[in-house]
Amino acid sequence: MTAGPPSVSWIEAGQTCSACWRSEWGSSPPARVVTANDSMTADAAYRLACEGTALLWRGDFQNARQLLNAMARRVDRNPPKPGSSPAEGFHLHRQAQSQRARTLGMLLVALEEDYEVRLRRAPDLRLACTEAYGPADGRALVSLRELLGLVGAHEWRKKGIEIPALGDRIHPHYGVFSPTRGEYVGLVAEAPLPPCARAFDIGTGTGVLAAVLARRGLPHIVATDQDPRALICARENLARLGFTDRVEVVQADLFPEGRAQLILCNPPWVPARPSAPIEQAIYDFESRMLRGFLNGLVSHLEPGGEGWLLLSDLAEHLELRTRAELLAVIENAGLRVIGKIDARPNHPRVSDQTDPLHAARAAELTSLWRLAVC
Repeated sequence: MTAGPPSVSWIEAGQTCSACWRSEWGSSPPARVVTANDSMTADAAYRLACEGTALLWRGDFQNARQLLNAMARRVDRNPPKPGSSPAEGFHLHRQAQSQRARTLGMLLVALEEDYEVRLRRAPDLRLACTEAYGPADGRALVSLRELLGLVGAHEWRKKGIEIPALGDRIHPHYGVFSPTRGEYVGLVAEAPLPPCARAFDIGTGTGVLAAVLARRGLPHIVATDQDPRALICARENLARLGFTDRVEVVQADLFPEGRAQLILCNPPWVPARPSAPIEQAIYDFESRMLRGFLNGLVSHLEPGGEGWLLLSDLAEHLELRTRAELLAVIENAGLRVIGKIDARPNHPRVSDQTDPLHAARAAELTSLWRLAVC
């Protein structure tokens, strides 16, 4: 028997109330909930949140946003101490970010059965919620911080992200990694193509790399992913771009059936455990996807074919993985490096000296590793 979603209970106007708990970020339902309104001060809200008490907001929606910002300023007054090594600094930073998320996640709002937020000055969030959660199925509580993340994702989906290599836009869906870092897309657009009648794009996400290969003229591309959201997102993007005759999107854990002359993959770059499901596009625990891709290439590449591994060296600068370890995994998989093309990221964090990971980000390179069977 499948268990239903967790529920949350609280006392309001002398009566016991309950609703389902929603969290795409994997947060546990709060054990204690009290109601709060516009009379709640930021200091009081912050103190209660730190103690583990969630605040169900019953005041003005825009005031709730201001309160959340004020709570964030209080959290940020005590940044984590720098670690004695890049790896320790990274783990301390992640611990601080996790604690920050838990504290700020304690400010809640109620979603009605149709996803309406019945608060003064609340925007219509029903479409954004439907895109993220699917059809509504009853009243629910959700953290305001997560709800605002849904709104941001909805705006990205609506306006899309300009991809110069396509001369068009990619529209990411909620929970699907957005191609906002364009250097890896540019590498795929510029790398010399081997003779290729069939290619695989492993972990396609939004479908952006499959679209770039199709734009470059490859006649048959199989794009795989195991996330249902990514599959829907990729199919919509590829259909809008007019590539459905060239790109087949299939659900698979890494590789589809058969072989191809070109197989590429852009796995998560940091070998650390995700703290929430939505982080799985960033963190690859024990390098499972990286190792799975490399270990499967020999049995899926056509003779003379190439595997393209798109990987940042950020993990090396954070001392989470060495270059020697990466090369050993490649060699043990029966592969050899036949070329490497590098690109320097240009996202805003590269120049943000207040970022605790600034030194690693400033030195980071993203590379397209060209691999062949030994």
